[in-house]
Formats: sequence, C-alpha cells, structure tokens
Amino acid sequence: MNGKKTILVACGTAIATSTVVAKAIEEALFDRGISANIRQCKAAEVPSLVEDADLVVTTTPVSVDKDIPVIQTLAFLTGIGKEDVIKQIVEALQD
Repeated sequence: MNGKKTILVACGTAIATSTVVAKAIEEALFDRGISANIRQCKAAEVPSLVEDADLVVTTTPVSVDKDIPVIQTLAFLTGIGKEDVIKQIVEALQD
C-alpha cells in the first residue's frame, strides 16, 4: 500500500454505530500492520466528505459519485461475516 489511506465510516447519526465500526476497523487493520486514517460521519455527509476518502464503509445506503469502493455492512455489529468484510477492506485499500 502506498501512503496512508483514508476510510470514511458512515452511519445514520455518526454517534454510536459509526464509533463501533470505526474502532473495529482500526483494531482489525492494526492487527494486520496496516495504518489508515479513519473518519466518522453521518450518511448524509458522505457526498460532501468523500472527495478525500479512499474507501467508504457504511451501515446504511449512501450515494457516492466518486469512483471509490463502498462497503455497506452490519458485520461489525452482528459479527456475522466480519472476517470477510475485513478482507474486503484490506483489498480495497491496496493499490
């Protein structure tokens, strides 16, 4: 991976859910020796913040006009499929 990537983590209100997801992503990446900037936001803020992001991880549908990966998942909340989503995130961050 070239340079530190930025992940935008979005949920409905950018309070509890995005905090849980952002922390889980941070820990999973740390365990794999990957450093990334992780920013939390409301789903409605994604269109205005996505310009600086390399990846969007969201718990709710979002609209993104930029050609970057968007992963919509509840895996970090339910635990179901979490490892698969982490793998998707790692792959999306690779050049």
